[in-house]
Amino acid sequence: MTEFLPKGLQLPIVATLADKQQESPGIYTLHLALETNSSFDFAFGQFNMLYLFGLGEVPISIMGWQQDLLLHTIRAVGRVTQPLVALDIGAQLGLRGPFGQGWPLHQLEGQDLVFITAGLGCAPVVAAINYAVENRSKYGRIVILQGVKHHNDLLWQPQYERWRDLGDCQVLLAASEEKKRKYHWRLGMVTELLALAQFDANYCAVLMCGPEIMMLAALKQLAKHQVHDKSVYLSLERNFQCGHGSCGHCQLGPYFVCKDGPVFHYPQIKSWFGLAGV
Repeated sequence: MTEFLPKGLQLPIVATLADKQQESPGIYTLHLALETNSSFDFAFGQFNMLYLFGLGEVPISIMGWQQDLLLHTIRAVGRVTQPLVALDIGAQLGLRGPFGQGWPLHQLEGQDLVFITAGLGCAPVVAAINYAVENRSKYGRIVILQGVKHHNDLLWQPQYERWRDLGDCQVLLAASEEKKRKYHWRLGMVTELLALAQFDANYCAVLMCGPEIMMLAALKQLAKHQVHDKSVYLSLERNFQCGHGSCGHCQLGPYFVCKDGPVFHYPQIKSWFGLAGV
């Protein structure tokens, strides 16, 4: 029967929770073993729909592979995500995907890469950063800008140290609600870090994700630094319920974020991005 389903709409495959790790209060990374005979390939920046039997499904960014286990980092905030992170090791869940468009990393080879993220918004770019660091010779400078409310909110802090040391990357961190400056940290918003970032504005690609209000502020700052719109890619969050553009909940102008995104070339959506009710 699956051959009659619309493209991208497939039945869930079974995944077994092999391990889980608490990253911070309310945020967990699930390590999933997939029970399928077919290969599971994805592009960095795509997402899966994780299905909890009897409750429903939620879209979660793909973090990557680790020892043949597929990783997803989840914030427990809703009726599906809270039971998901409460699952015991060995429990089973459903998985559909991958969905959407990812980061065009192969097209960006040779350029400086600038990653701008805030909060858990860093999840959609973690796999892309790992790829760029592991293929360091393919890219110019790598600059990672991450903003959080408090320095304790930073996820995967050891990984940031690894990127700084092994990847020859510039890693700049900001905390907006910190009362005292910490080592490596700047007090303020992530957009203020652009003044310290070292990259070629004429030959760079900016990969950005996080709250839209942050991305709008960053776009203004990037323009002041002479970064052209065509150099910017955004990963957007919307209410994904189907993953293939049928339900219409994630519509942005003429696009459906779940299948035409979540990664967009900024000029493609500039006319609609940031508009109220769009």
